[in-house]
Amino acid sequence: MKKKVLIVCANYYLNITVSLVSDAKNLLNDSKIKYSIINVPGIFEIPVVIAKNLNKFDGFIALGCVIKGETPHFDFISKSTFNGLMKLSIENKKPIGNGIITALNFEQAIKRSGSDKKLLKKNIKNGKGKEATQAVISVLSQ
Repeated sequence: MKKKVLIVCANYYLNITVSLVSDAKNLLNDSKIKYSIINVPGIFEIPVVIAKNLNKFDGFIALGCVIKGETPHFDFISKSTFNGLMKLSIENKKPIGNGIITALNFEQAIKRSGSDKKLLKKNIKNGKGKEATQAVISVLSQ
């Protein structure tokens, strides 16, 4: 039976997530895994969208970016989102690749997304979207 994966992408930082989604789609296509994509406004919405779709997919890829500001909001949103993803994955025994970038600034987010032009010129591209997708593919193949 062919596996199905749902990519849930927070588009708050669209210029970051474009690269994450592209990497995920390329790897899933190469692995001949069927996928769908749902876009949400921010990372906080990702766990609930995955929870609503648990019975429709074999695995999930959470993509997005949160950049630290001047308030503790970054810490609360990141921790609660990551805890929600882990709880969903363990309780439902389904892989959830966490490709959510947590960065201190925009430049750091660009590098971690795999879309840094300097690294691309050196043919180095191993961003969070690729890493999260590889993790899900690995678990699905076991």
